[in-house]
Amino acid sequence: MKRVLREILNTSLYLLGVLCLVYLVIHFVGQRTQVQGSSMEPMLSEADNLIVDKISYRFHDPERYDIIVFRFLGEKDTFYIKRVIGLPGETVQIDEEGKIYVEGEVIDDFYGKEVIENPGRAYEPITLGKDEYFVLGDNRNNSTDSRDPSVANIRRENIIGRAWLRIWPLEKIGFIKHR
Repeated sequence: MKRVLREILNTSLYLLGVLCLVYLVIHFVGQRTQVQGSSMEPMLSEADNLIVDKISYRFHDPERYDIIVFRFLGEKDTFYIKRVIGLPGETVQIDEEGKIYVEGEVIDDFYGKEVIENPGRAYEPITLGKDEYFVLGDNRNNSTDSRDPSVANIRRENIIGRAWLRIWPLEKIGFIKHR
């Protein structure tokens, strides 16, 4: 009887340890997320499953062209995935030809699927705060991003992490290239 109880206790402690480890990894290191919509095409497609790196931004800030996952308007269970274009303190503007300016200089927009047709709120210069980022979807004309007032500038505190690894579909498995 003691042997059976000891075995049950050992198994229970082992399972508790595994559950604690899984919780720590999901909460602090990585998180699985699924892409919904086509706003990041051609880089990411509908139903792609990704692992989001949640730890690297604890040691450094997001960089231009990083693909980030963030909470939409601080909502707990609504996440967006977009590419960082403007960094804290910078001024971003998009002209009527679809050119993106950061600090008055045109940036190489080789990530955009097509020329931007609607600059939205970025038609006028947008100066980012000390903890704000300007993001765009790669599918520029089919993306709700920082050009839209409902998304606007992304605060650092709402950034969950950096898209790191595509795990599904299997034929596209691999690390996400940000640059």
